[in-house]
Amino acid sequence: MRKWQGAVLSIGMAFTLAACSTGGGGSSSPAASGDNPEEEVQLTAENLQPEEGATLVIWEDKNQSSFIEQRVKKFEEKYGVTVKMEELPPTDQVTKLTTDGPAGLAADVVVFPHDKIGSASEAGLILPNDIFEAETTANTSENALKAVTFKDILYGYPYSVETYALFYNKALVPEAPKSFDEIIDFAKTFNNTKSNQYALMWELQQFYYNYAFLASQGGYIFGDNGMDSSDLGLNNEGAQKGGEFLQKLKAEVLPLKMGDVNYDIKKGLFSSGKLAMDINGPWTIADYRTAGIDFGVAPLPAIDGKPMTSFSGVKAYYVNAFTQYPNASKLLAAFLSNEEAQMENFDMNGTLPANKNVAADAKVQEDPINKAFLEQFNNSTPMPSLPAMDSVWGPITSAITDIWDSGKDVKASLDNAVKQIKESLATVQ
Repeated sequence: MRKWQGAVLSIGMAFTLAACSTGGGGSSSPAASGDNPEEEVQLTAENLQPEEGATLVIWEDKNQSSFIEQRVKKFEEKYGVTVKMEELPPTDQVTKLTTDGPAGLAADVVVFPHDKIGSASEAGLILPNDIFEAETTANTSENALKAVTFKDILYGYPYSVETYALFYNKALVPEAPKSFDEIIDFAKTFNNTKSNQYALMWELQQFYYNYAFLASQGGYIFGDNGMDSSDLGLNNEGAQKGGEFLQKLKAEVLPLKMGDVNYDIKKGLFSSGKLAMDINGPWTIADYRTAGIDFGVAPLPAIDGKPMTSFSGVKAYYVNAFTQYPNASKLLAAFLSNEEAQMENFDMNGTLPANKNVAADAKVQEDPINKAFLEQFNNSTPMPSLPAMDSVWGPITSAITDIWDSGKDVKASLDNAVKQIKESLATVQ
């Protein structure tokens, strides 16, 4: 696998260097009208211009089509560059870019969740965000900026953020609990297992949510802010405390098997008033509004006085390393993700912004639901973008299942997961 990655990376680097030498994707290009063709003009966000005759394709999700259509019209008017959108789910784009990029068939600008940036970068599929680096760095929230940076190189043009928080039924819980101690006390009087009535649920089978319980006590996945796969923190003292707390919740709050709780089950119980609180993301807002529930959203409750750290995700635009028009592509990625664009996207789709100024805008902050999610995002951990993360999901999910369903020893279960992760990493690195 490493030989294959190295070969693709070499191709990508060669292409990028070639583009730089012709003024394509680098930070400088031959003077457009100077007497000396050897002179180079430093490209900046202010003087960057699209290549002559450039036409672009962008891959985006269907739910962003109206925004893209509206924004692209302004881009075409400003730069005279035609842009076509092709619908493709962000989660599928890196896979497709891997084959279509080198073949010259991929879109010029793509979008995908930030945790795929590692594999895309190591395969040489995306260009750094160099021209607009200063602008992006100055205007983007800290966690979003971390998410779209890989090995100290900024690649992404971030435009939206997401994480999970606490949904609560106001008829059952008038005010959101600040701590899990309050939830445990509430469960003692509210829970009724015979009636399938519970105080709190989350998707037990998903480590995406269970991570928060380990991390809030000091556990972590990879060291060095998620970039050192040789440093595993899933079985340290903090992670063990988190696992023990999960067992406490199993006994006192949610006495069900992991397989008995999923998204649809939670949605049905919350919508019918049998579930008081639900740890979930902004993707469920529409469902609960349709159900007619008077609900609120709050940051996750503290555990033993410590804020609960959730996993978070960031969507960003990236420039295909094999594009014929790197300048035009960078202009488009920046145009779709700048402050004006993120405000338009929020107005049209309720997309939570990565831009600090938009997030602080009164229009965004006046909605308590948006405010809660953004507050939780600021106390979140971006999902690790190292390809090594592929070796983590299976073993740690099995460990949490043993801890929750079977009541097995927490330390032994987590130690076994870390052992399996290390063995898996040794075969792919």
